Amino acid sequence: MELISSAERNLLFARYKRDAFHLELRDDYSVPDEGTPFRHWLSGGVSDHSHLAPWIQLVRQCTRRGMTIRRVRVVTEPMTPYIQWEHALTALNEEAGEDIRWLPRHLLPQTTTFPLDGRDWWLFDDQLLAVGHFDTDGRVLGSQLILDQDVVAACAALRDQLWTVAIPHTSYEP
Repeated sequence: MELISSAERNLLFARYKRDAFHLELRDDYSVPDEGTPFRHWLSGGVSDHSHLAPWIQLVRQCTRRGMTIRRVRVVTEPMTPYIQWEHALTALNEEAGEDIRWLPRHLLPQTTTFPLDGRDWWLFDDQLLAVGHFDTDGRVLGSQLILDQDVVAACAALRDQLWTVAIPHTSYEP
């Protein structure tokens, strides 16, 4: 299986025009450039948001040209410290134009099944999936690109189902 880097995956945002949707299912992410700001936040310090600057810039570029960027974060309650930190930073994503919703696991519809072995994924214009792969320590290995329309359709259906029951960020009280 061939994996592309996060930087290569981010190049897909220029290729697609209408919608990018991210499903997040993990309660912790080991992203190297977030380590220091996260530890600082954990110790009670003011979080340095500079690690988000490239993402915020990408979101602004996409939304200015009319693209929507949406995300559902399926989370365990009580939240892990990492997800608490994400929640504290989410307003920055939303200010840039990203629409983020939260879905506590205990509120998942009983009929919910996660394709792709329960991996996180990005869905671009209902045409392409970029499926996240992680090592055993939770570090990002890269994304697998999938064009199979049956798999894409299953993910689009799940997106639609979860989007309607997920709680908008401004209304979610963990």
